[in-house]
Amino acid sequence: MTKRVRVGFLGAGGIAQSHVYALDVLKHYYSDAPTIEKVAVASPTPESRTRFAIRFGFQKALPPDAIWEQEDIDTLYILGPNHTHTTQLLKAAEMHTIQRIYVEKPIGSSREDIDKLVTLEQSQHGKFIMMGFQYLQKSSLRKALAHWQSGVFGTPIHFRTEYLHSSYLDPTYRQKRPHRLQPTPIDGAAADLGSHVLSLLTAFLGDALIIRAAAASGRYDDVPPNSDLCTTALIEETVSGAVGTMVASRVSAGTGDFLSLTIHGTRGAISFDTSHPDCYETFLPDEGWRRHEVNSDYLPASKFPSDYAPSGWLRALVHNHYLFLGGDPGADFIPDLAHGIRVQELLQEIADQLLIKS
Repeated sequence: MTKRVRVGFLGAGGIAQSHVYALDVLKHYYSDAPTIEKVAVASPTPESRTRFAIRFGFQKALPPDAIWEQEDIDTLYILGPNHTHTTQLLKAAEMHTIQRIYVEKPIGSSREDIDKLVTLEQSQHGKFIMMGFQYLQKSSLRKALAHWQSGVFGTPIHFRTEYLHSSYLDPTYRQKRPHRLQPTPIDGAAADLGSHVLSLLTAFLGDALIIRAAAASGRYDDVPPNSDLCTTALIEETVSGAVGTMVASRVSAGTGDFLSLTIHGTRGAISFDTSHPDCYETFLPDEGWRRHEVNSDYLPASKFPSDYAPSGWLRALVHNHYLFLGGDPGADFIPDLAHGIRVQELLQEIADQLLIKS
């Protein structure tokens, strides 16, 4: 791992604050973490970027276009609105000083974006590009993925995934965020929430997923009719023939931030959900259903504060940063540019299905 990184942020919102936290605490979890030099934060609003820079210790607060003039940044975090991600990634890939690029999900917002990203992936850009799919680094899901890949559960037959919120049931919440009510794949439940479970499905089941059908539900007078508040998709894994569903919803009453994944195979089943975030469950004929307690087991890289303490949402984000900045991945799944593109292709397929039905 490199000893020092010089970081720039494109974005100064709530998710950017989470990334600052992860960078600040990295050294507490990993003895080989690099020294972080926070060089610049860029955002369109002068007040917000200045406030962010002062509060979190960035040397400079800049308008977005000024970030490309900075030659003292080697690590860039792209954390702004969804529609800016592809353009900023392509620009960053052209800069010889930038070596590492972290992109929040989703990586794009159109079919044209996908075409440009595929061209970038096929080029010799020489950058380490990583996606912000931090659920892949949640300790229980890391263990579950390794367990599934061992082959003991056989080949998949069917699966079910959900990522549910309830926040957009509140009309005042909707009114404060009109930009979040754009259709998939620009924004909406599938892009915002569904991208995480599509990422997990791709990690567990591979790249041969296709969208067979999709439909949207949830209608409100103050919400544009093409807005994606809740999407259900039918997905096929074409190698095994397994078929499953994905539900991504911002309007599911009784949920806060609920994610679940269940896969049934020819010899067993595996299941995870965030109501029990530090464990996963398996079924095998000779064991029955069994709960696997994982907690904060990030061994051998780290066991701080201990491997039996609860891990929490931010802990996975910290490990994502460790991998991004050069930590030993071991058997960890790295959400690289190719992975980001595959998830975006699935989102685009969902968008195409929704457009047919509109």
